Amino acid sequence: MPKAIETALLTTVQVAEKLGASPVRVKKAIASLNLKPTAKKGVCSYFDAVAVRKIAAAIK
Repeated sequence: MPKAIETALLTTVQVAEKLGASPVRVKKAIASLNLKPTAKKGVCSYFDAVAVRKIAAAIK
């Protein structure tokens, strides 16, 4: 995976697309892991590569 994509911050919907899961499933995984967003801009939460790996593990 290119570094630019790896280090990019992703929204919940983008994480879902990347993992091939539904946004609802990703949101439930985030809640169950009690993850806090890496960054927030307005109402949008953004997650980094470490959080995406944790979400991916929780979905499997």
